[in-house]
This record gives sequence, C-alpha cells and structure tokens, in this order.
Amino acid sequence: MAKHTYNHVETYDGLVGLGLDRETDENTVIFYLQKFSDDTLMKELVKRMTDEELDEIFSLLTRLLKKHLIDSEYHSLFLKDDHP
Repeated sequence: MAKHTYNHVETYDGLVGLGLDRETDENTVIFYLQKFSDDTLMKELVKRMTDEELDEIFSLLTRLLKKHLIDSEYHSLFLKDDHP
C-alpha cells in the first residue's frame, strides 16, 4: 500500500492563485507542490536545474520542515516511518 497521497491536485476545483484569501493561498500552494512533484515532470526538470537551484529547493524545504514540525511529526508526516 502506498504511503503517500496526492489527492488534492486531482479533486481541487477552486481558484489557483495567490492573494485573494488565506484559504485560496493554502489550496494553491498544495496544488502547485503536488503538480511540481509529479514524477514525469521532476525527471525532466531536475536535469535542467543548476546545482544552485537544486540546493535552493532542498534548503527551503528543509528549513520549512525544521521550523514547523516537531521531530515526531517529521518522522510520521514527512518520512512516513514509525520513529518513536
């Protein structure tokens, strides 16, 4: 059974854009990240990215995870493991 889910991008039918309201902004970020992480897109895009761009994305995501998740959440929500 798959550990990851990407249902939002398949079911969301609202506005995709920033600046209208917080709910739309949140839905837009989820939508974009799920579209961005598509395996087919990523296989092509990462080959074209510079080392600096790869580092920038990795650093941003790591910083957000460290800032907003406690250790147990990082393991259960991000890594999808059973870390105590």
